[in-house]
Amino acid sequence: MLTLYHNDMSVCAQKVRLALAEKGVPHEARHMNLRAGDQRDPAYLKLNPKAVVPTLVHDDVVVTESVVINEYIDDAFPEPPLKPADAAGRARMRWWTKHIDDGIFAATGTVSLSVAFHHQYTPEIIEQLTQLRGPAYLQRFRQLQKGVENPAFPDAIKRLYKMVTDMDAALALGPWLVGSTYTLADIAYAPYITRLDHLKFDGLFMRHPRVADWYERIKARPAYQSALASQFNAKYLPLMDEKGRAAWPTVKTMLALA
Repeated sequence: MLTLYHNDMSVCAQKVRLALAEKGVPHEARHMNLRAGDQRDPAYLKLNPKAVVPTLVHDDVVVTESVVINEYIDDAFPEPPLKPADAAGRARMRWWTKHIDDGIFAATGTVSLSVAFHHQYTPEIIEQLTQLRGPAYLQRFRQLQKGVENPAFPDAIKRLYKMVTDMDAALALGPWLVGSTYTLADIAYAPYITRLDHLKFDGLFMRHPRVADWYERIKARPAYQSALASQFNAKYLPLMDEKGRAAWPTVKTMLALA
């Protein structure tokens, strides 16, 4: 029995859904409404004390952290393989996935919340989260409400642009991030380029044809269509479109993009 606790628009959950879809592994999907606080349900906290998604339950095995989950999926269900066969290739793959946890995930959260998602938080939700996480949360949220004027925003944008340029350099050597083979590295980055697309920040990667081509090939995969595209939240997309378009001129200026 395989159960995935996830959220439709969570970048971390998206990459796990994508790995499962690439493997063709049947599973039960349990959607968590993060705005409603499903992740703080006592039963879920027993599985994931950090109160985040995703969480994978395979029989009696509970696996958290999306990078770990995807490696577990590839180990538990070996076909088709999503890791390079050689040690050097696996090291390169893990270099990519490590950088997500080292900064790309946080930068994506800062940009997404500053531009769009903070508009979804009602005063009641803000109060509940402040009681749960303390006064520091409220202070951070007030910064997010400043949008592109959030002091943390420029560095987050620069980090995401570095992600794109790093990808472009790697794709000069082969069709996928680790060379000739589609791996967990490509799966891991697909939601992050998708998020830039949804925010109408595609100008960050469209000027890099190799990354743009990689993204088109990713989107053409049946697994992407079933695991991501078919599950995009229709309430989120117009918000990201509207707020992202309004923010793009400022982002473009920050990066001095031609």
